[in-house]
Amino acid sequence: MTLTINLNSYIDLLNRYEISPKIIENQLEYEQFLAVTENLLSKRSSRTEVENVLFRLLVKPIRDYEEKTYALQEWMQTTPHEFLKHLMESRGLKQVELGEAIGLSKGHISAIVNGKKEISKAQAKKLGEFFHVSPSAFI
Repeated sequence: MTLTINLNSYIDLLNRYEISPKIIENQLEYEQFLAVTENLLSKRSSRTEVENVLFRLLVKPIRDYEEKTYALQEWMQTTPHEFLKHLMESRGLKQVELGEAIGLSKGHISAIVNGKKEISKAQAKKLGEFFHVSPSAFI
């Protein structure tokens, strides 16, 4: 079933809310989308078909932004060695393989992965290059 809406009504609705559905890139946009969505949510059964379409269109970028933002905040609270373990597990990478890739001995990489040794700035840089992430994630 294909839904057909009145384009002029949809454009009027977008203009009234001063919003354009798109990927949310910052907190301000997130809050704007959320405010419109909450307003539409409060209408429940009295929403027009065009309002239902806009509501459904805004839910997806809101959900995506929340998943990305809050997942990132959780990772920012992990220790560097926990983050390193996660990256290794997600790639199925063994300590020996990582050590060889960044030039560290088996014992040294084991101590880093297990949180017994700090990661130096030089090692963080190599890890960042290897995993294609910011070296600051390891410091």
